[in-house]
Amino acid sequence: MRVAVLGASGYAGLELLRILLRHPVFEIAAVTSEQRAGQPVGDAFPALRGQLDLAFESADPARLASKLDLAFAALPHAASAPSVAALRRAGVAVADLSADFRLRDPALYREWYGDHPAPGLLAEAVYGLPELHREKVRGAGLVACPGCYPTGALLPLAPFLREGLLETTGIAIDSKSGVSGAGRKLEVGYLFAELDENAHAYKVAAHRHAPEIEQEASALAGSPVRVTFVPHLIPTIRGIVTSIYARPRRPLSAAAARELLSAAYRGERFVRVLPAGETPRLASVRGSNFCDVAAFVDERNGTLVLLSALDNLVKGASGQAVQCANLMRGLPEETGLLEAPLAP
Repeated sequence: MRVAVLGASGYAGLELLRILLRHPVFEIAAVTSEQRAGQPVGDAFPALRGQLDLAFESADPARLASKLDLAFAALPHAASAPSVAALRRAGVAVADLSADFRLRDPALYREWYGDHPAPGLLAEAVYGLPELHREKVRGAGLVACPGCYPTGALLPLAPFLREGLLETTGIAIDSKSGVSGAGRKLEVGYLFAELDENAHAYKVAAHRHAPEIEQEASALAGSPVRVTFVPHLIPTIRGIVTSIYARPRRPLSAAAARELLSAAYRGERFVRVLPAGETPRLASVRGSNFCDVAAFVDERNGTLVLLSALDNLVKGASGQAVQCANLMRGLPEETGLLEAPLAP
């Protein structure tokens, strides 16, 4: 199956190329980058030299559509929607890694991102978290791949919200991310001298991923859910660790919480529920499509503590996009994704 990666020179786009190069079914037919159009991929990124005999080209959806079975859009929000719309008009299936189709409500999108460039596609888009929406993703024409922070928050929360076990207000989500989550750009705060041996919170209670988390959490709970979301930047390249604090509606033991997680994800290929007492670690998921989750209960004050770790570029972005694309095209969803984490 012929695929293209739009925006292939960003971190998510490069990670897509790395994954797709080992995919046994998807063949990379085109890669786009406005800044690097005409430049061979191996010249721009020596890590891929000898791996991909293509040059970057400008994105021309109408021209690309004739030679594609599926496209991955790894473009910034607002820039992605026009290309996605053109590809969908031409009948090309799209896995979109931007935020353009994650929020179902145009008014909510406008509040956080501005006017939507293609609101007519919002009803078609499926939220691409396979563990929650597998059957809708299967065969879909447009999948909105989740943000990295929402993936790390929703996977441990989902079983408890679905069973109605949590208070739907007062949920606190604390996430710590590597710098690659900010994208491939030059800003002072991302310089080595600024970030090394440093860590800080940012966009406190004002991050664009909060409404995405609330949208999906509310659907799981069957009633509005409100969260306080605080992201942090830490001096590492890849990975997100998340800690979630919630109040159970009735007494819940640590053993019962772990069993609920285990039952929910039994048989899931990419969610690993850790044994009692073990906490998720970035080193255990780096470079892989796994999300490790764990549950604890602070019995002194009745707080449920949920933990997760994932690679923000893989399960938090490109790996999840390939997982969705596999489902979209009728392939086993683990196809091309079973590489073990990088250790050490």
